[in-house]
Amino acid sequence: MIKLLFYLALAAGLAYCGATVKLGKRTFFGHVRAIWDTEQVQDLKDGVKETAGPAARDLKNKVHDLTADDPTGAGTGSGSGSAGSAAPVKP
Repeated sequence: MIKLLFYLALAAGLAYCGATVKLGKRTFFGHVRAIWDTEQVQDLKDGVKETAGPAARDLKNKVHDLTADDPTGAGTGSGSGSAGSAAPVKP
């Protein structure tokens, strides 16, 4: 529990410093935002969308198909299908 509180305090301190301490003209988060808005990063984001977009869409569709409810109510589920079908074991 103490370790968790320590890490939370550390994260809060880093977030506070990143938002308030100036590193030249900007804070740390200001520099990150300025870098994120550059043309090179925009090109990188567009390239990733073009390359990984179809794969991500296919994965999303497969997950949706696997988790969609079966209209008949039978469903395949994620279990082994043996729940309640075995006879009780007596010691």
